[in-house]
Amino acid sequence: MKIIIINGPNLNLLGKREPEIYGSQTFEDYFAILQAEFPTLELHYFQSNIEGEIISKIHETGFTFDGIILNAAAYTHTSVGIGDAVKSISTPVIEVHISNTFSRESFRHQSYISPNAKGIIIGFGLDSYKLALKAFQ
Repeated sequence: MKIIIINGPNLNLLGKREPEIYGSQTFEDYFAILQAEFPTLELHYFQSNIEGEIISKIHETGFTFDGIILNAAAYTHTSVGIGDAVKSISTPVIEVHISNTFSRESFRHQSYISPNAKGIIIGFGLDSYKLALKAFQ
């Protein structure tokens, strides 16, 4: 099974950015843990701070991969384009968020991805990604 994790803006700063919300581990270190824990899955990782690059990666993988785990970060709440990209592909997408977006600012309560996602996992820290991988197994 071929799965890609696509992370959006500022998630390249995990381990440095607001550790009280996002923890102190880098995503690259956590990705290595996921690869070790799920050796039967072919895991890929992509991160971009640029909306168009995220849309292009969804298009590129959205017909050939078995699953997409998408944390569009702030674009979740603003990007009709990313929402439309998820709607336009055949690969199932699980929307993931590290923090509980509903316990934060009200603008984070809206998602343009959720209506077209297979499921949503919110608020379990980096383990939100692990839960999404288990959902694909």
